Amino acid sequence: MRVQLRFSPVIPTIASFLLAALWGLSVFAGWGAQAFCAGGEAASLCSQRLSTVSAVSGLFAVLAACCTVAAWLLPWPRHDPHAFARLMGAGVLAWIVAEGVLFLGGLLVR
Repeated sequence: MRVQLRFSPVIPTIASFLLAALWGLSVFAGWGAQAFCAGGEAASLCSQRLSTVSAVSGLFAVLAACCTVAAWLLPWPRHDPHAFARLMGAGVLAWIVAEGVLFLGGLLVR
């Protein structure tokens, strides 16, 4: 019995790529440092603490990237829509957690 997805697989894929871009720009392009550590005498110390938060957030980002890649490249999720949906859902959820850790950690290091 074949089960059809009720949504296009492109939707969670695009969501995953957009969240990955937001996370990458926040960590590597300095958006996070600008948002949380702009100005002040303690900007250097804040940036160091934010890099620690970014490393913790990076663990969830790696998990998210692995889930997304696995959903598209491994044979069993490509042939089972439920497995594909679970992996993509886990990937999007992990991106949201990575963004949340980065945001809440940024608020704490401020």
